[in-house]
Amino acid sequence: MNTKQLKWLSYLTFFVMFFATFGGTVVTKTDSGLGCGHEWPLCRGQFVPAHTIASLIEYSHRLVSGLAGLTAVAVVVCFWLFAKNRKDLRIYSWLTLIFVIVQALMGALAVVYDQSSAVLALHFGFSLIAFASSLMLALGARRMDKNQGSMTREETPPVSLAFRNFVWMVTIYSYIVVYVGAYVSHTSSAGGCSGWPLCNGKLIPDLTGSVAIAFFHRLAALLLFIAVVVMAYFAYKLHQGNRELAGLGISAAVLCLMQVFSGAGIVYTLSKPEVYIFAALLHNLLISSLFGVLCYLSVRVWQLGREPERQLRTASNV
Repeated sequence: MNTKQLKWLSYLTFFVMFFATFGGTVVTKTDSGLGCGHEWPLCRGQFVPAHTIASLIEYSHRLVSGLAGLTAVAVVVCFWLFAKNRKDLRIYSWLTLIFVIVQALMGALAVVYDQSSAVLALHFGFSLIAFASSLMLALGARRMDKNQGSMTREETPPVSLAFRNFVWMVTIYSYIVVYVGAYVSHTSSAGGCSGWPLCNGKLIPDLTGSVAIAFFHRLAALLLFIAVVVMAYFAYKLHQGNRELAGLGISAAVLCLMQVFSGAGIVYTLSKPEVYIFAALLHNLLISSLFGVLCYLSVRVWQLGREPERQLRTASNV
Protein backbone atom coordinates (compact mmCIF):
# COMPACT_ATOMS: atom_id res chain seq x y z
CA MET A 1 0.00 0.00 0.00
CA ASN A 2 1.23 3.52 -0.74
CA THR A 3 0.92 6.53 1.54
CA LYS A 4 -2.27 7.77 -0.07
CA GLN A 5 -4.02 4.43 0.50
CA LEU A 6 -2.82 4.34 4.10
CA LYS A 7 -4.17 7.85 4.54
CA TRP A 8 -7.63 6.92 3.29
CA LEU A 9 -7.65 3.78 5.44
CA SER A 10 -6.89 5.94 8.48
CA TYR A 11 -9.69 8.30 7.44
CA LEU A 12 -12.11 5.37 7.28
CA THR A 13 -11.03 4.20 10.73
CA PHE A 14 -11.57 7.67 12.18
CA PHE A 15 -14.95 7.92 10.47
CA VAL A 16 -16.10 4.62 12.01
CA MET A 17 -14.68 5.56 15.44
CA PHE A 18 -16.57 8.85 15.23
CA PHE A 19 -19.87 7.01 14.85
CA ALA A 20 -18.92 4.49 17.54
CA THR A 21 -18.33 7.36 19.98
CA PHE A 22 -21.48 9.10 18.79
CA GLY A 23 -23.48 5.89 19.21
CA GLY A 24 -22.21 5.38 22.75
CA THR A 25 -23.41 8.84 23.65
CA VAL A 26 -26.82 8.15 22.11
CA VAL A 27 -27.09 4.93 24.13
CA THR A 28 -26.29 6.79 27.36
CA LYS A 29 -28.52 9.79 26.76
CA THR A 30 -31.52 7.70 25.70
CA ASP A 31 -31.08 5.20 28.55
CA SER A 32 -30.80 2.39 26.00
CA GLY A 33 -27.92 0.58 27.68
CA LEU A 34 -30.21 -2.30 28.60
CA GLY A 35 -32.13 -2.23 25.33
CA CYS A 36 -30.92 -5.79 24.77
CA GLY A 37 -31.41 -6.79 28.38
CA HIS A 38 -28.54 -8.26 30.39
CA GLU A 39 -27.28 -10.20 27.36
CA TRP A 40 -24.17 -9.93 25.22
CA PRO A 41 -23.41 -10.50 22.36
CA LEU A 42 -27.00 -11.65 21.68
CA CYS A 43 -29.86 -9.19 22.09
CA ARG A 44 -32.73 -10.65 24.10
CA GLY A 45 -31.74 -14.13 22.99
CA GLN A 46 -31.68 -13.25 19.28
CA PHE A 47 -28.98 -12.42 16.77
CA VAL A 48 -31.34 -9.88 15.17
CA PRO A 49 -33.46 -8.34 17.94
CA ALA A 50 -37.07 -7.21 17.96
CA HIS A 51 -37.47 -3.72 16.61
CA THR A 52 -37.97 -1.67 19.74
CA ILE A 53 -36.33 1.74 19.84
CA ALA A 54 -34.08 0.89 22.77
CA SER A 55 -32.93 -2.42 21.27
CA LEU A 56 -32.27 -0.83 17.87
CA ILE A 57 -30.14 1.91 19.44
CA GLU A 58 -28.15 -0.52 21.59
CA TYR A 59 -27.74 -3.13 18.85
CA SER A 60 -26.74 -0.54 16.23
CA HIS A 61 -24.06 0.70 18.61
CA ARG A 62 -22.79 -2.85 19.03
CA LEU A 63 -22.57 -3.32 15.26
CA VAL A 64 -20.71 -0.04 14.74
CA SER A 65 -18.35 -0.87 17.61
CA GLY A 66 -17.68 -4.24 15.98
CA LEU A 67 -16.92 -2.49 12.68
CA ALA A 68 -14.59 -0.16 14.58
CA GLY A 69 -12.73 -3.20 15.87
CA LEU A 70 -12.34 -4.60 12.35
CA THR A 71 -11.01 -1.34 10.93
CA ALA A 72 -8.67 -1.01 13.91
CA VAL A 73 -7.22 -4.46 13.14
CA ALA A 74 -6.84 -3.43 9.49
CA VAL A 75 -4.83 -0.28 10.28
CA VAL A 76 -2.56 -2.16 12.69
CA VAL A 77 -1.73 -4.74 10.01
CA CYS A 78 -1.36 -2.23 7.16
CA PHE A 79 0.71 0.34 9.03
CA TRP A 80 2.87 -2.41 10.50
CA LEU A 81 3.62 -3.77 7.02
CA PHE A 82 3.75 -0.60 4.90
CA ALA A 83 4.81 2.21 7.28
CA LYS A 84 7.80 0.64 8.99
CA ASN A 85 9.63 3.97 9.14
CA ARG A 86 6.75 5.69 10.98
CA LYS A 87 6.86 4.38 14.52
CA ASP A 88 4.45 7.09 15.69
CA LEU A 89 1.69 6.05 13.27
CA ARG A 90 2.12 2.41 14.20
CA ILE A 91 1.72 3.36 17.88
CA TYR A 92 -1.48 5.30 17.10
CA SER A 93 -2.90 2.29 15.27
CA TRP A 94 -2.11 -0.01 18.21
CA LEU A 95 -3.64 2.45 20.69
CA THR A 96 -6.80 2.59 18.58
CA LEU A 97 -7.09 -1.20 18.54
CA ILE A 98 -6.27 -1.69 22.22
CA PHE A 99 -8.76 0.86 23.49
CA VAL A 100 -11.47 -0.26 21.06
CA ILE A 101 -11.14 -3.71 22.61
CA VAL A 102 -11.06 -2.31 26.17
CA GLN A 103 -14.15 -0.15 25.70
CA ALA A 104 -15.99 -3.04 24.01
CA LEU A 105 -15.23 -5.34 26.93
CA MET A 106 -16.30 -2.68 29.41
CA GLY A 107 -19.50 -2.16 27.44
CA ALA A 108 -20.21 -5.89 27.56
CA LEU A 109 -19.57 -6.01 31.31
CA ALA A 110 -21.84 -3.00 31.83
CA VAL A 111 -24.64 -4.92 30.09
CA VAL A 112 -24.16 -8.24 31.85
CA TYR A 113 -23.38 -6.84 35.30
CA ASP A 114 -24.56 -3.67 37.00
CA GLN A 115 -21.74 -1.14 37.21
CA SER A 116 -21.19 1.91 39.40
CA SER A 117 -21.32 5.41 37.90
CA ALA A 118 -17.56 5.77 38.39
CA VAL A 119 -16.89 2.65 36.28
CA LEU A 120 -19.41 3.68 33.60
CA ALA A 121 -17.64 7.03 33.32
CA LEU A 122 -14.39 5.15 32.67
CA HIS A 123 -16.09 3.42 29.74
CA PHE A 124 -16.53 6.76 28.00
CA GLY A 125 -12.98 7.72 28.95
CA PHE A 126 -11.52 4.65 27.24
CA SER A 127 -13.68 5.10 24.15
CA LEU A 128 -12.44 8.70 24.04
CA ILE A 129 -8.81 7.50 23.95
CA ALA A 130 -9.69 5.18 21.05
CA PHE A 131 -11.36 8.10 19.23
CA ALA A 132 -8.38 10.42 19.88
CA SER A 133 -5.93 7.74 18.72
CA SER A 134 -7.82 7.30 15.44
CA LEU A 135 -7.84 11.09 14.96
CA MET A 136 -4.07 11.28 15.58
CA LEU A 137 -3.58 8.44 13.10
CA ALA A 138 -5.65 10.24 10.45
CA LEU A 139 -3.84 13.55 10.96
CA GLY A 140 -0.44 11.85 11.03
CA ALA A 141 -1.18 9.83 7.89
CA ARG A 142 -2.35 13.00 6.16
CA ARG A 143 0.90 14.72 7.08
CA MET A 144 2.92 11.69 5.91
CA ASP A 145 1.17 11.72 2.53
CA LYS A 146 1.65 15.47 2.23
CA ASN A 147 5.38 15.23 3.00
CA GLN A 148 5.71 12.32 0.56
CA GLY A 149 4.53 14.54 -2.26
CA SER A 150 6.71 17.48 -1.26
CA MET A 151 10.24 17.73 -2.59
CA THR A 152 11.42 20.23 0.04
CA ARG A 153 11.52 19.94 3.80
CA GLU A 154 9.75 22.75 5.64
CA GLU A 155 11.90 24.46 8.27
CA THR A 156 10.05 25.01 11.52
CA PRO A 157 11.10 26.92 14.64
CA PRO A 158 11.93 24.78 17.68
CA VAL A 159 9.44 24.24 20.49
CA SER A 160 10.53 25.17 24.00
CA LEU A 161 10.50 22.64 26.82
CA ALA A 162 8.21 24.89 28.90
CA PHE A 163 5.58 25.11 26.14
CA ARG A 164 5.75 21.38 25.50
CA ASN A 165 5.20 20.59 29.19
CA PHE A 166 2.33 23.07 29.38
CA VAL A 167 0.59 21.44 26.41
CA TRP A 168 0.99 18.04 28.03
CA MET A 169 -0.46 19.26 31.33
CA VAL A 170 -3.45 20.82 29.56
CA THR A 171 -4.09 17.56 27.69
CA ILE A 172 -3.92 15.43 30.83
CA TYR A 173 -6.15 17.87 32.68
CA SER A 174 -8.68 17.84 29.83
CA TYR A 175 -9.04 14.08 30.27
CA ILE A 176 -9.80 14.61 33.98
CA VAL A 177 -12.47 17.15 33.05
CA VAL A 178 -13.96 14.70 30.56
CA TYR A 179 -14.12 12.00 33.21
CA VAL A 180 -15.85 14.36 35.66
CA GLY A 181 -18.33 15.30 32.93
CA ALA A 182 -19.05 11.62 32.23
CA TYR A 183 -19.55 11.10 35.96
CA VAL A 184 -22.06 13.98 35.99
CA SER A 185 -23.95 12.28 33.18
CA HIS A 186 -24.00 8.81 34.73
CA THR A 187 -25.08 10.13 38.14
CA SER A 188 -27.81 12.27 36.49
CA SER A 189 -26.35 15.34 38.18
CA ALA A 190 -26.69 17.71 35.23
CA GLY A 191 -29.75 19.26 36.86
CA GLY A 192 -27.89 19.90 40.11
CA CYS A 193 -27.18 23.44 38.94
CA SER A 194 -30.15 25.25 37.43
CA GLY A 195 -29.28 28.31 35.39
CA TRP A 196 -25.98 29.35 33.82
CA PRO A 197 -23.39 30.72 34.56
CA LEU A 198 -24.68 30.95 38.13
CA CYS A 199 -25.58 27.73 39.91
CA ASN A 200 -29.07 27.88 41.44
CA GLY A 201 -28.80 31.66 41.38
CA LYS A 202 -25.60 31.66 43.45
CA LEU A 203 -21.95 32.18 42.67
CA ILE A 204 -21.10 29.40 45.15
CA PRO A 205 -24.11 27.16 45.88
CA ASP A 206 -24.68 24.77 48.75
CA LEU A 207 -22.21 21.99 47.94
CA THR A 208 -24.25 18.85 48.58
CA GLY A 209 -25.17 15.86 46.43
CA SER A 210 -25.70 16.47 42.72
CA VAL A 211 -25.19 20.22 43.19
CA ALA A 212 -21.61 19.67 44.33
CA ILE A 213 -20.90 17.30 41.41
CA ALA A 214 -22.32 19.67 38.79
CA PHE A 215 -20.66 22.75 40.32
CA PHE A 216 -17.25 21.05 40.51
CA HIS A 217 -17.55 20.13 36.82
CA ARG A 218 -18.32 23.74 35.96
CA LEU A 219 -15.26 24.98 37.83
CA ALA A 220 -13.08 22.34 36.19
CA ALA A 221 -14.42 23.26 32.73
CA LEU A 222 -13.77 26.98 33.40
CA LEU A 223 -10.18 26.28 34.37
CA LEU A 224 -9.75 24.13 31.26
CA PHE A 225 -11.07 26.94 29.05
CA ILE A 226 -8.62 29.43 30.57
CA ALA A 227 -5.72 26.99 30.16
CA VAL A 228 -6.60 26.22 26.53
CA VAL A 229 -6.88 29.92 25.63
CA VAL A 230 -3.48 30.62 27.21
CA MET A 231 -2.01 27.65 25.37
CA ALA A 232 -3.51 28.82 22.06
CA TYR A 233 -2.09 32.31 22.60
CA PHE A 234 1.46 31.02 23.08
CA ALA A 235 1.06 28.52 20.23
CA TYR A 236 0.29 31.43 17.92
CA LYS A 237 2.58 34.05 19.47
CA LEU A 238 5.71 31.92 19.83
CA HIS A 239 5.34 29.79 16.70
CA GLN A 240 4.17 32.15 13.98
CA GLY A 241 6.45 30.35 11.55
CA ASN A 242 4.61 27.10 12.20
CA ARG A 243 1.10 27.25 10.80
CA GLU A 244 0.35 23.74 12.06
CA LEU A 245 0.94 24.56 15.74
CA ALA A 246 -0.87 27.87 15.48
CA GLY A 247 -3.80 26.20 13.72
CA LEU A 248 -4.02 23.41 16.29
CA GLY A 249 -3.92 25.92 19.15
CA ILE A 250 -6.65 28.08 17.64
CA SER A 251 -8.76 25.01 16.84
CA ALA A 252 -8.46 23.85 20.45
CA ALA A 253 -9.57 27.27 21.74
CA VAL A 254 -12.57 27.41 19.39
CA LEU A 255 -13.63 23.86 20.26
CA CYS A 256 -13.31 24.60 23.99
CA LEU A 257 -15.41 27.75 23.68
CA MET A 258 -18.09 25.87 21.76
CA GLN A 259 -17.99 23.11 24.36
CA VAL A 260 -18.62 25.65 27.15
CA PHE A 261 -21.68 27.06 25.39
CA SER A 262 -22.96 23.57 24.55
CA GLY A 263 -22.72 22.79 28.28
CA ALA A 264 -24.88 25.82 28.94
CA GLY A 265 -27.28 24.52 26.31
CA ILE A 266 -27.63 21.27 28.26
CA VAL A 267 -28.68 23.20 31.36
CA TYR A 268 -31.36 25.17 29.52
CA THR A 269 -32.78 22.15 27.67
CA LEU A 270 -33.12 19.73 30.59
CA SER A 271 -36.88 20.31 30.66
CA LYS A 272 -37.13 19.60 26.91
CA PRO A 273 -35.97 15.98 26.38
CA GLU A 274 -36.23 16.13 22.58
CA VAL A 275 -33.83 19.11 22.47
CA TYR A 276 -31.67 18.01 25.40
CA ILE A 277 -30.48 14.89 23.57
CA PHE A 278 -29.09 16.97 20.69
CA ALA A 279 -27.41 19.40 23.09
CA ALA A 280 -25.82 16.51 25.00
CA LEU A 281 -24.63 14.84 21.80
CA LEU A 282 -23.07 18.08 20.57
CA HIS A 283 -21.42 18.59 23.96
CA ASN A 284 -19.82 15.14 23.94
CA LEU A 285 -18.66 15.34 20.34
CA LEU A 286 -17.06 18.74 20.93
CA ILE A 287 -15.14 17.57 24.01
CA SER A 288 -14.09 14.42 22.11
CA SER A 289 -12.77 16.54 19.23
CA LEU A 290 -11.03 18.88 21.67
CA PHE A 291 -9.28 15.99 23.40
CA GLY A 292 -8.20 14.54 20.04
CA VAL A 293 -6.72 17.87 18.92
CA LEU A 294 -4.91 18.30 22.23
CA CYS A 295 -3.47 14.78 21.99
CA TYR A 296 -2.16 15.42 18.47
CA LEU A 297 -0.76 18.78 19.55
CA SER A 298 1.02 17.04 22.45
CA VAL A 299 2.68 14.64 20.01
CA ARG A 300 3.68 17.39 17.58
CA VAL A 301 5.32 19.61 20.23
CA TRP A 302 7.27 16.55 21.41
CA GLN A 303 8.39 15.76 17.85
CA LEU A 304 9.32 19.36 17.08
CA GLY A 305 11.11 19.67 20.41
CA ARG A 306 13.36 16.78 19.36
CA GLU A 307 13.99 18.22 15.88
CA PRO A 308 17.07 20.32 16.86
CA GLU A 309 18.64 17.21 18.46
CA ARG A 310 17.95 15.18 15.31
CA GLN A 311 19.43 17.89 13.10
CA LEU A 312 22.51 18.09 15.35
CA ARG A 313 23.07 14.32 15.13
CA THR A 314 22.66 14.45 11.36
CA ALA A 315 25.18 17.28 11.04
CA SER A 316 27.72 15.48 13.22
CA ASN A 317 27.50 12.41 11.00
CA VAL A 318 28.24 14.37 7.82
